[in-house]
Amino acid sequence: MPLRNRPFPAPKVPEVFLIFWVIKLLTTGIGETASDFLGTWSIPAAAVIGVGGFFASLWWQTRAATYHPMRYWITVLFVAVFGTMIADGPHVALGTPYYVDSTIYLILLSGLLYWWKRTEGTLDIHSITTSRRERFYWGTVLMTFGLGTALGDTTAQNLHMGYGWSVVLFAVLIVVPLVAWRLGVSSVICFWASYSLTRPLGASIADGLAVGRHASPPGLGWTTGLVTLVGLVIFAALVGYVAATHTDIEGSHAAHGIQSDDELPTMDAELD
Repeated sequence: MPLRNRPFPAPKVPEVFLIFWVIKLLTTGIGETASDFLGTWSIPAAAVIGVGGFFASLWWQTRAATYHPMRYWITVLFVAVFGTMIADGPHVALGTPYYVDSTIYLILLSGLLYWWKRTEGTLDIHSITTSRRERFYWGTVLMTFGLGTALGDTTAQNLHMGYGWSVVLFAVLIVVPLVAWRLGVSSVICFWASYSLTRPLGASIADGLAVGRHASPPGLGWTTGLVTLVGLVIFAALVGYVAATHTDIEGSHAAHGIQSDDELPTMDAELD
């Protein structure tokens, strides 16, 4: 029996502007260190919090008919934790190199985007106005987290770049979609490229802060627990801010006449 395709009164995603990318980057770092912390603290707890939290938050998000920042970003956060687990799982269980995992997730992501475009005719996140499009959206988000996690580990470990140089690499790469967008490349393509690259950038930053100085590759030794806690405090403050000010509601910036050079692709154009 096919799943019901419910219509929504408005897109169930936040407006894409600077604070969107800041919160997204935070979730990537928190997802990385939280997953590592839970895995070393208690495997059963990791399963309950990581896997259970993922399905519970996704159910909470998809059953609603409207966008709400706390519900949306909590779901992204648990997708980040779960995405780390599914990216690290094959490497830990099967011993596959991270570049192999990266290739697999890239193929899966590309296939899902093709299916989404073929089915709905657009990959524009502003078009998330039905439950079917939302399912495509969250599946794509999960694949970007899996791909980004494996990419970050590929550069830091398989390519022996360490966390510092990985941060530099992905910080440079994430500017490329912005420049391409300014030059007229499809905003949808640039959005998903930027979205995917936030994951290895945020994860490399978090790992660099958390991993011990004598680890391989070495980090600053703040521990995964401390980095996760600090990240969650900042995350809660920013999500609380957008929830209170409603500055992430679709069209809010245009309605107030706000224009900013700091904005990244806002998905006004569709992918042809």
